[in-house]
Parts: sequence; structure tokens; C-alpha cells
Amino acid sequence: MKDFNTYQAESRKTWGIIPMNHPIVYPTMGLVNEAGEVAGKIKKIFRDQNGQITEENRQSLKNELGDVLWYLTQICTELGLTLEEVAETNIAKLSSRQARGTLGGDGDNR
Repeated sequence: MKDFNTYQAESRKTWGIIPMNHPIVYPTMGLVNEAGEVAGKIKKIFRDQNGQITEENRQSLKNELGDVLWYLTQICTELGLTLEEVAETNIAKLSSRQARGTLGGDGDNR
């Protein structure tokens, strides 16, 4: 690759418009956005406060986590899932991985 202009031109050849007029798109974008806000606040706590979480930080994170929960709930509802069944499935998966010694590592199917 000679330069970024070449990359930009070549990469565009692989691009196509993907219609996303489905009710799951908005809450998915919202979930990612809010999760990013949580990560950003935590990053700043470690960057600016040596990892010391104040009560003000805690309350701010609680508000952002509430937004994460709202968007997650909307995605579950759109998929016909309950938060309870998602949580139960997650605990079963993690318990199985723990029993098999595969909590660490990569991949969904470990």
C-alpha cells in the first residue's frame, strides 16, 4: 500500500450500503455509545485520579450504567428475550467455563 489515499480508494471498492431500517439498530447504537461513555469515565478516573473512585464518580457511573441497562433491555425486548433468561444463560455459560478451567482465553465456544 503506497499511502492512505490508495487505501481509501481501494477500501471503497469493498463497501456497500446495508439497509438498517430495523428496530434493533437504534438501541444497539445506543448501547455501544453508552458503554463507551462508561469506559471513558473509568479511563479518566485512572488517568486523572489514580484510580480513586469518588462518590461523585460512582453516581455518574450509576447514571451511565442505567442508560446501558435501558438500551440492553430494548434489544432483549426486540429479540423476544427477557433479561432474566439472558442472565441465566450467561451464568450457565460462565459456570461451565469455570468448571472446565476456560474462564480465561479467547473465543465464544470455549
